[in-house]
Amino acid sequence: MGVSGTIGEPDDDERRPDRFHEDELLGLDPEDPEARAFAEHLDRIRRSGPGYTVEGYVSGIQDFAESANRLGGHRRLTAGILVLLIMLGVAVAAWDTVVFVLQHWFGE
Repeated sequence: MGVSGTIGEPDDDERRPDRFHEDELLGLDPEDPEARAFAEHLDRIRRSGPGYTVEGYVSGIQDFAESANRLGGHRRLTAGILVLLIMLGVAVAAWDTVVFVLQHWFGE
């Protein structure tokens, strides 16, 4: 079982074994890596879930991570820097929250 949009869900090959019989993929070789990549791209486009739930956020993060792993060169570096900046922002916000709580708890 592979990783998909939600936890515990089978991957695209197990969920949709007949996807090469659809109009967009008719006549393509299911064993061709480029055809499989195109089918996965179509599946990602068609997948629409709620983005306002925790599962939706996790799915969005997974899509970002998968696309960043497919990139190369300066784009991959840019994705890595973006992730580091987000983590830095979370760390600063957490530190600021801890300092705020401690100052008000011990009363300065």
